[in-house]
Amino acid sequence: MERRILIKGMAAGLSSLYLSKSYAVRLLKAPYTDPFKPTWDSLTQYQVPDWFRDAKFGMWAHWGPQCQPERGDWYARGMYQEGSDQYKYHCDKYGHPSKFGFKDVIHEWKAENWDPEELIGLYKKAGAKYFMALANHHDNFDLYNSKYQQWNSTRMGPKKDLVGGWAKAAKHHGLRFGVSVHAAHAWSWMETAQRADKNGPMAGIPYDGKVTKANGTGKWWNGEDPQELYAQNHPLSQNSLDDGMIHRQWNWGNGVTPPSKDYCEKFYQRTIDLIDKYGPDVVYFDDTALPLWPLSDAGLRIAAHLYNKSIKKHGKLDALIFGKILNEQQRKCMVWDIERGQSNQIEDQPWQTDTCIGGWHYDRRIYEHNQYKSAKTVIHTLIDVVSKNGNLMLNIPVRGDGTIDDKERAVVEDIAAWMQINSESIYGTRPWKLFGEGPAIESAAPLSAQGFNEGKGKPFGAADIRFVKKDKTLYATLLAWPADKTAVIKTLNNGNAGKVEKVSLLGYPRPLEFAQKIDGLIVNLPEQAPGKNAFALKIEGAIA
Repeated sequence: MERRILIKGMAAGLSSLYLSKSYAVRLLKAPYTDPFKPTWDSLTQYQVPDWFRDAKFGMWAHWGPQCQPERGDWYARGMYQEGSDQYKYHCDKYGHPSKFGFKDVIHEWKAENWDPEELIGLYKKAGAKYFMALANHHDNFDLYNSKYQQWNSTRMGPKKDLVGGWAKAAKHHGLRFGVSVHAAHAWSWMETAQRADKNGPMAGIPYDGKVTKANGTGKWWNGEDPQELYAQNHPLSQNSLDDGMIHRQWNWGNGVTPPSKDYCEKFYQRTIDLIDKYGPDVVYFDDTALPLWPLSDAGLRIAAHLYNKSIKKHGKLDALIFGKILNEQQRKCMVWDIERGQSNQIEDQPWQTDTCIGGWHYDRRIYEHNQYKSAKTVIHTLIDVVSKNGNLMLNIPVRGDGTIDDKERAVVEDIAAWMQINSESIYGTRPWKLFGEGPAIESAAPLSAQGFNEGKGKPFGAADIRFVKKDKTLYATLLAWPADKTAVIKTLNNGNAGKVEKVSLLGYPRPLEFAQKIDGLIVNLPEQAPGKNAFALKIEGAIA
């Protein structure tokens, strides 16, 4: 009798099939037709995987050589902006940027105390279901064993495969793994390195943005080409000396010097190499729509490759891409990401907000001045976002040496304590017919550009409630503990809502007394709140 073999994941939508050996051989030799093509129309076939919709909460290590000075976000750009705080700090700490440039900051960075196993274990304890590592930033330095970028963390700086270490730890702890890719913008973002001081004793002396391999004789970087890193062998963009112009040129318009074809193809090759080596389920792009769009189709080709690769690996599409400032068609092709903000309504498609408890790159001053977001703020953001069909991805800034500080750790531990009681009201839930009620809704700030509306509305109080459902259960989370120990949920009054049969409080052992009246569902709460920051009522009956 002919031996039969198992063929898995031959195409989208096929379950595992047992086939005869002869037929299987013919099938394996047949040309495979990729379902996704590198066009927007083709990418609209995309469906968000259920694992992401269920996960709700992820954490991010936005960590690279710009964390080494511990002086905040966009350091590799700001250190070349004469008169700026980062420029002054750099001159005091390292020397003038004509003599000690960003390439030399990389050389100083060793990541000597980095322990990905411990950190991801901590984030899992806090409730994260996926973890994302920075693969490169606008500084153009790859944080992995990059085949197409010599300036990478296995050859310089730490001399470690950082993405590989994060990926291994995430897999060990059972978290989905993602990477964030920002390097498409190095072309224009690093233009500040082409400048020179206008004032003072170093006036007119160029910074190191134009140095080449030939300038490395006798230097630590002898034999390396800094232009592979800086990518500044091109004319400045229009109004490049205006530090704010980069924001108006983010979509490769408004007078930006167009990136060369070689630059675009190198970015494509680096990103495909990253995907193929580390197999991420998640790829985040810090771009309008996709990288280098609309000047290049590199981003479209990367997206099609990731989706097709996921189908071949899993037998179904299990991966996702995050993009910013998406039009209606593009939101069907990937997951819409909102930076430091959230939608003010229930979105039809799953989405994500990404935010940080401090600055994106580590800033020692935030620690010293006690300016981190509190666990309460993070938890309220998570609850609000989930009620609107979104996920939250939270960055905990990592110091140059690879550790997080004690104040950050305390925030993560407080999130973990809340999740231990209330995670049932987060994971696997879906939006209800309304996302919530309360006075904060009316004061919600609109989105600006890619987001940036967090913290601009009225603070949440006891009258602010957020809803989600799971099967036939409704969760109504109070964003503060009522002073009179009575919860009033106006939406669930006996005129508009179905009959409530049971109410309980997560973390409290007994059912609660309640009455469903014309003014709302009135719930008598216990004398002592179980935990702090937010309180989830579990409501059963004909209401979900």
